Amino acid sequence: MDIIYFLVIAIHIKKSKSDMTTFKLFLQQCIRSKEVWVSLLLITLLGVISIVIGNKHLERQQDAIAEVKSYQAQHFDRQVALHNEDLGLLLYYAKFAYVNSLNPLAGLSIGQSDVNPTVKRITIKTFEAQKYDTDLVNPMNLQSGNLDLSFVIIYLFPLLVIVLSFNVLSEETETGTWRLVSIQTKSKLGFILSKLFIRLILLYIILVFLFFISKLVLNVTFNSNFLWMLGLSMLYILFWFTLTFFIIIFKKSSGFNALLLLSVWLILIVLLPAGINAYVSYKHPVPEALSTTIAQRDGYHTKWDTDKLATIEKFYKHYPQFKKYGYPTDGFNWLWYYAMQQMGDDDSKNEREALNEKIKLREVTSGQIASVIPNMHLQLVFNQLSGTSMSQQMDYLEATDAFHEKLRLFFYPKIFEKQKAETIDWNQFTPEYHETTSYVSPIKSMIPIVIASIFMILISIPMTRRL
Repeated sequence: MDIIYFLVIAIHIKKSKSDMTTFKLFLQQCIRSKEVWVSLLLITLLGVISIVIGNKHLERQQDAIAEVKSYQAQHFDRQVALHNEDLGLLLYYAKFAYVNSLNPLAGLSIGQSDVNPTVKRITIKTFEAQKYDTDLVNPMNLQSGNLDLSFVIIYLFPLLVIVLSFNVLSEETETGTWRLVSIQTKSKLGFILSKLFIRLILLYIILVFLFFISKLVLNVTFNSNFLWMLGLSMLYILFWFTLTFFIIIFKKSSGFNALLLLSVWLILIVLLPAGINAYVSYKHPVPEALSTTIAQRDGYHTKWDTDKLATIEKFYKHYPQFKKYGYPTDGFNWLWYYAMQQMGDDDSKNEREALNEKIKLREVTSGQIASVIPNMHLQLVFNQLSGTSMSQQMDYLEATDAFHEKLRLFFYPKIFEKQKAETIDWNQFTPEYHETTSYVSPIKSMIPIVIASIFMILISIPMTRRL
């Protein structure tokens, strides 16, 4: 049956008056297998599931934002009713929301938003102790992570490329039809490329369908970032077809091709990222993560046993504008207490800056290495486009620090002057938002994948003589 089928194909290659006829025959040959249909349906189903999971993730974040909006006003009303006479005590408990604005594309590439909260509710006490507070999440869920569309594209689409293409040439050799095809067709290379092109088009159709579904489900705006994610995904799939072409052109058996392609997939997708992560962690260790915490805690807690005058003098070095409030050292007072809180941040400043520098170095090093590994590069670019990268999370924390400082400068004078809480317009303190910006250059994000594809094509050219 297969021989008859390939006879028909060969005859049509030679005699058909339209390329469309040949295209249809190749398409029929590709999709006539149940295994192909199952693979295509499975990847589509997984893609839709990943979009639904991404949507659930966004809904949880949106619910948290909506909840904090309604809660904050009630929170202030309750605190004012309880502590109207003591503003310092009120601000010990009062929390102010700072929101990291949601990008709907985060539903496609969850990135750092998987472990870091969208909303931070902070007091005017030492910021370093609150900086890395996160939501309570099952650690087993964090270990496995969420299935988002970026995972499907980066990890699973290459497997589908392998499944559809590993035997494009070897099957013809093993069934004995390759000699007949090579006699009838004008170009044996063109014959193989046409079969690969059909499979490429099928995957592009599924990819576009998934992005269309994501636009509807996630309510993504039809902007340049969305289109660029689609375009980079297409280039990434094309890269895997060029890699597959390089391997199958050796004219080895189907089993050998499948084993070698799966080995390459394992190395690129699993082993290299794990190894690079270990290398980056070794090259840029972060002992400052612990030392910053210790310095912050010591900076605050040791002040209970330190002379109050020395603590207040350090505080005035940081805020000389508050010297007019004097040096109250008798008994407990809020000026001394919040001066202690400030020392927690000030005494950990060097460690904090060193920690931030190490995190940025890790990000830069990872980006440099990923520029020669298409799958890692694509993941980093997806996170940037979605606003969920590590650098954007650090920007949010720095903006939260500035928001915290603004609150301190507003409330310190009122606390030190012992104003009543009712003298403050608490309605002005609504949740504030941080606008995440993307730093992706379209050309730079495209170049590594394009170069990798061109490289695979160039090293494949000498091997085409084996046809």
